[in-house]
Amino acid sequence: MMKVALIGASGQAGSRILRELSSRGHETTAIARNPERIDAGPGVTAVRGDVAEGEALAAILRGHDAVVSSVHFLAFDPETLVAAVRASEVKRYLVVGGAGSLEVASGQRLLDAPDFPDAYKAEATAGAAYLDRLRALDDLDWTFFSPAAMFVPGERTGRFRLGQDMLIANDEGSSISFEDYAVALVDELEQPRHVRGRFTIGY
Repeated sequence: MMKVALIGASGQAGSRILRELSSRGHETTAIARNPERIDAGPGVTAVRGDVAEGEALAAILRGHDAVVSSVHFLAFDPETLVAAVRASEVKRYLVVGGAGSLEVASGQRLLDAPDFPDAYKAEATAGAAYLDRLRALDDLDWTFFSPAAMFVPGERTGRFRLGQDMLIANDEGSSISFEDYAVALVDELEQPRHVRGRFTIGY
């Protein structure tokens, strides 16, 4: 059993990660600006927290075995969040990443493709910048976990493929459910294989 702090626990991905953590018997501090929106469950403690309030967030994170952040990249200041995690002295840090920084060919990122939707470009660019920020750190055991291009509600099948930097796709496109993503993320928490690195998932 681990003690995990989950930032963004009421969101689409965050709520599935919370459910997966709870089902496996982990003790989770579920953090959101509106804690009343957090799903209750075994081992879940809902707490109000804001990524913009660095010192207060650091105090909430302190004493956990790991921190998971599941927050849109445009919704926080990278330096404030990194500083809060470092100040908490929690060394293990997992980030729900984005697909935009994944490669579709050698050296070509998905977000740089001509048909990449403009509506998602700012978020994808911010996510890629955050990955670069993490790569510059030498005092956190971070992991950046990128989903497939289509990150959507679905089923918990437990059947998926993992990779490193290349977008995973099949004949039907590139997709992963929030539920299966949560399975793989908690697997990584329990048995770390991508410390100070990025990995990805897809069907």
